[in-house]
Amino acid sequence: MGTSSAFGGQSGGTPLVPSWLDDDGAAPAAPNGALPDGGAPPDGGVPADGAPPDALPAPPFRPPVPPIADPTRFSAARNNFSRFAGSGGDDRRSLGRAVSHYVGSSAGGARTAAARMGSARGAGSRLLGFLSDAVARGATEALRALNLEGLAGRPIEEIFLGLADYVCPDGGSIDEGIAREAFIETIADLAGAGITDFDGLTADQMQTVFELYATNAIEARLCNDIGAKTVTLPTDSREAARVQAQLNDFIRRGVADALTTARAAAAALTPDRVLAFVGRIYEQAFGILQIMGDVEAEGA
Repeated sequence: MGTSSAFGGQSGGTPLVPSWLDDDGAAPAAPNGALPDGGAPPDGGVPADGAPPDALPAPPFRPPVPPIADPTRFSAARNNFSRFAGSGGDDRRSLGRAVSHYVGSSAGGARTAAARMGSARGAGSRLLGFLSDAVARGATEALRALNLEGLAGRPIEEIFLGLADYVCPDGGSIDEGIAREAFIETIADLAGAGITDFDGLTADQMQTVFELYATNAIEARLCNDIGAKTVTLPTDSREAARVQAQLNDFIRRGVADALTTARAAAAALTPDRVLAFVGRIYEQAFGILQIMGDVEAEGA
């Protein structure tokens, strides 16, 4: 649970989707055609009622503040995950309840849970777009497009470390930290997944790399939200590792199912569709995880 140690958990009053969660940092559009900076109409003309522009000063546009969510919404997920962790990974029903409660109640459903991924959606789209380019045109051309041709022929871990600032620019927010730490964990997972030759990257391996990243990002988001510092892990390091491995495996199964469902869309992916595709994968993965959690909770 790499990033989970960096944060004590969301405050109960935090909005479900904080206003600062944005993929590209663009300012939100003003409603009803109003100008965000309160300036004159785009064509330099006068308002419809004939008054001169300086007679009707527009107030500065401020995006609406998201409504405050239920302050106790993380409690059920946190309590069930604590029971699962305390069992050393044996209490699978509590794991199922924790994940199901997190998606359905804490995060407000699969769509809102996906929206909460924020920077991880943007990072995932940049990673997937780059990998798609590498499969289509070759590693060297894909790296040259990012002015990183000096990495061509280097070990795959070095190439991915060199991509870190492109995939997930470093920032100060928790959300940006989750995206970046998930990418670093993905680099560490490459060898275990049998992905060692970037020059020979295949379409299936591209999907595996994205699957690893999305899994790590969702795990980090969940652990930070429920408050990893308030969850007591087993003192035995082997049991603690088992708890983490089971959570990661559970999430990865959900992500893998979502990617399998979207295989046709992935094959026809174009650069302008990558971000929307990644958003759909996160939403579908959260929906599948809620169903899997319900099944696990019932002991089936």
